[in-house]
Amino acid sequence: MKEQTEVRTLKEGRYVIIDDEPCIIRSLSHSKPGKHGSAKARVEAIGIFDNQKRSIISPVTQKIYVPLVERKNGQVLSITGNVAQIMDMNDYSTIELTIPEEYKSKIEVGKDVQYLVAMGKMKIDIRV
Repeated sequence: MKEQTEVRTLKEGRYVIIDDEPCIIRSLSHSKPGKHGSAKARVEAIGIFDNQKRSIISPVTQKIYVPLVERKNGQVLSITGNVAQIMDMNDYSTIELTIPEEYKSKIEVGKDVQYLVAMGKMKIDIRV
């Protein structure tokens, strides 16, 4: 799911959709309006699911889509290789997610983990 907003309302650390991929904003800069134009904004972001760097330059009054990112809690039921089976703590549904390399030592069976859900994709995300 996504909603529409103006580029001027974006902030660092928030989310934005660039090239149909949800991204987290790393830097945001505005330029002054010129003699014959409007103020521009440069947005640099990193993809949530693919960690690819993306950027856009657009007028601050232009509409842009922002993804609705949900942070959910789940309990690890089992681990097979680099795949964890997680039970959602709200509706008790089970999902299987791949474990990122940086979290392999932190994820254990029976422990709670957080995961992100955005635009039909899911990812384990542990905040330190």
